[in-house]
Amino acid sequence: MNETLFTALALIPALVFAIVFHEVSHGYVARLLGDPTASEQRRLSLNPIRHVDPIGTVVVPGLLALSGAPVFGWAKPVPVNKWRLRNPRYGMMAVAAAGPGSNLVLAAVAAVLLGLVARFTVDPTGATVAFAAASLHFFILINIFLALFNLLPIPPFDGSHIVEGILPRDAARVYERLRPFGFPLLFLILLVLPALFPAFNVVERFVVPPVEWMTNHYMALAGKVAGI
Repeated sequence: MNETLFTALALIPALVFAIVFHEVSHGYVARLLGDPTASEQRRLSLNPIRHVDPIGTVVVPGLLALSGAPVFGWAKPVPVNKWRLRNPRYGMMAVAAAGPGSNLVLAAVAAVLLGLVARFTVDPTGATVAFAAASLHFFILINIFLALFNLLPIPPFDGSHIVEGILPRDAARVYERLRPFGFPLLFLILLVLPALFPAFNVVERFVVPPVEWMTNHYMALAGKVAGI
């Protein structure tokens, strides 16, 4: 199989599912905490058609992956109305944390499955086994990266909602004013500044090292399940 096609077939479904599950987790936690907006709009579904943004969920992350750049993407945000939450301030922190948290759980499940594939495979050189192992490995990496990348305290990432909840109320109101400028700010910090000043690469300095550290631990879990 062509290597590029093999990579795309293994990576794209894993990426779409990780992003969709991330968004649905926000909506489920919001409903548990009093806000049924996502449920009312029928967004608490793992059907990717209801969540996929063709550019953000498929095209951008696919191109980034094939070019060897850090992979990130987005789906249509699940609607959350913080004023319907029983405790808007801390409820939004929990809703925000649910997305990255769900990705770390998915990565653990994938690590266990990868270990089981290695443990019980009769022919480890088979094409089907190789594809399954590659898909699970991509799935682990994608989920860890999505979790940590989304925890960056830059609007509109989940980390910005968590920071907003931690800050004193006056400081939180000032910080919230950055939200309308989130995407231009994101473009500036993640793409423009690293291109002009290579030392100022937020992803390489603050995301990649913990991603690598966590990946090693998840792969160690897979190794334990495999009996290695």
